[in-house]
Amino acid sequence: MQPRLKAGLWVRGQIAICQSSSIIAMIAHMGNEDAGAVLVKLNRFANGCFVYSRVTTLDGDMGWMQVAGGPDGGRETEFNCDEYWRKQVAFDRDVWVLEVEDHKGEYELDAPIVDF
Repeated sequence: MQPRLKAGLWVRGQIAICQSSSIIAMIAHMGNEDAGAVLVKLNRFANGCFVYSRVTTLDGDMGWMQVAGGPDGGRETEFNCDEYWRKQVAFDRDVWVLEVEDHKGEYELDAPIVDF
């Protein structure tokens, strides 16, 4: 298993990375500083809106799993993404939600997207 950064530090680091690339990123919900789960809402506007959940693979590596959204860039897709993360926060207040607005498609997650 790989060592991990604390959730709050990771989220703030991603915001700094985005700012250096002129990508808008903000904390939509602040969770537990040390060990909260992390969701990333990635809005690519016309190219879709997605929610990714940070997961650990069977090999112990970090990855991201798409849990909501899709390539349709309509408002309904973004609404579904917002609804998903709000339900997660209602269930677990320790969850962090990072929202990234990426018009140009430049933001990349720091680990591969995995399917289980």
